[in-house]
Amino acid sequence: MVFWAQTEADIARYPLEYLPFPLVVWAGMQFGPRAAAVGSFLISAIAIGGTAFGMGPFVAKASSTQQAVLFLQAFLGVITITSMVLSAAESERSRSARSLAALNRELEQRVARRTAELAAQTDRINDLLHNILPAGVAEQLASGSQTVAETFNDVTVLFADLVDFTSFAAQHPPTVVVQFLNDVFCTFDDLVEQYGLEKIKTIGDAYMVVGGVPKPRSNSAFAIAHLALAMQQAIGQYRKPDGSPFRLRIGIHSGSAVAGVIGMKKLVYDLWGDTVNVASRMETLGQPGRIQVSQAAFDRLHSYFHLEQRGTIAVKGKGEMITYWLIGELSSHQDSDPGLHPHPPS
Repeated sequence: MVFWAQTEADIARYPLEYLPFPLVVWAGMQFGPRAAAVGSFLISAIAIGGTAFGMGPFVAKASSTQQAVLFLQAFLGVITITSMVLSAAESERSRSARSLAALNRELEQRVARRTAELAAQTDRINDLLHNILPAGVAEQLASGSQTVAETFNDVTVLFADLVDFTSFAAQHPPTVVVQFLNDVFCTFDDLVEQYGLEKIKTIGDAYMVVGGVPKPRSNSAFAIAHLALAMQQAIGQYRKPDGSPFRLRIGIHSGSAVAGVIGMKKLVYDLWGDTVNVASRMETLGQPGRIQVSQAAFDRLHSYFHLEQRGTIAVKGKGEMITYWLIGELSSHQDSDPGLHPHPPS
């Protein structure tokens, strides 16, 4: 209508030659440079055809043929260059957007991988914390607590030591010694878990356990007594090269203690106080194959266990103390003994 209008018609005299311009620009912006080239070509062909036949706005407004051709050339140049430049810019923008989207996807994948790796590392750290620390203490540290320390008013501590282990270690290769000690302590670990107690540490061939920490427990002394008896029975399964069984020397004491985590790189959950020292003395001053308990432990156990008075012994830092041998559990109280009902591991 614009380029093929009769020169005498009013439409040819209005400035409508750029009316198709937005269509060509839209094609280039929407579909790229190829569409812009095709649109420019079609519009140019229509404009050239109408002008060649003496129709359209260029002929109507020109005073001569040369002027009409000049108007046509200017129109073709403007519409072609503008549409191609805009379509090229839009194409570049689209490529940049696609490249950015690809980079975003790659970044998201990397973040997802790193997040998964971090989660796996966090799980490994939590597993390690739960392996070396009590569950409640590990959770406190994982939550960001800087200091873990608490006073417990009623705990029972057990120390056990392998008798004549030093001579055994001197006569055997290191692999045999370590394997034997690992087997023994793993057996003890199973018993500790069975009775819901907390292993604190091993010191050479010594083994330390506490009841009532980190979760207070009213019957910790009963569970410790059962553990001591079970340990004495378990150690009998292990034999020396001469066929004689290994023996344990065990000491037990009850009282108050302070427990907490120390260290920055190698975390240790440990126990301090007079109760720990006396329990250690009960072990060192005991006899092979026997379980020595203090008066405080006796007061908690005598209703459910068979104990024999050893007498008075001199304890370093404490003076004279009356101690007892733990012999076994009383059959009349086996069903009602709370130590027979193991608690979940603390």
